[in-house]
Amino acid sequence: MPEVVLEHLDEGECIRLIAPGGIGRLCFAGQYDLTVLPVNYVLHGGAILFRTAPEGTTDEDLRTGIAHAEYRVAFEVDDFDSETREGWSVLVQGPAHHMDSDEERAAAAAIGLQTWAGGDRDHFIRISPARVTGRRIRRSQTTGSQATS
Repeated sequence: MPEVVLEHLDEGECIRLIAPGGIGRLCFAGQYDLTVLPVNYVLHGGAILFRTAPEGTTDEDLRTGIAHAEYRVAFEVDDFDSETREGWSVLVQGPAHHMDSDEERAAAAAIGLQTWAGGDRDHFIRISPARVTGRRIRRSQTTGSQATS
């Protein structure tokens, strides 16, 4: 079996990998303890945007109850191929901002982001990256049996 190498990715490479958008996992401590939810997201203006149901459990769980105090979350995106044993994982940590103003809602709606679960999910939340880390796993370029001269 070929050896694999785990590489640390710099922030720029992490952002490049998640830039196309897609499905990521939102992680936070909610009313039912630790929660991980799949959400469709876009990277827009350097931030991650996703939609949720207004006044739903995710919306409520991500509110601090204190004006201008934002809830900190983790957001993870990955891509793996189990046959080749290659892939990457990116973790973004930062505050979740509820896009409540009319201006913010209109700007977010114009992006055209679809929802993971469908339904009435017209509340937008923006994650501003405070920390971005990532890892890539790939096959080693060398093999254990090399010819010697």
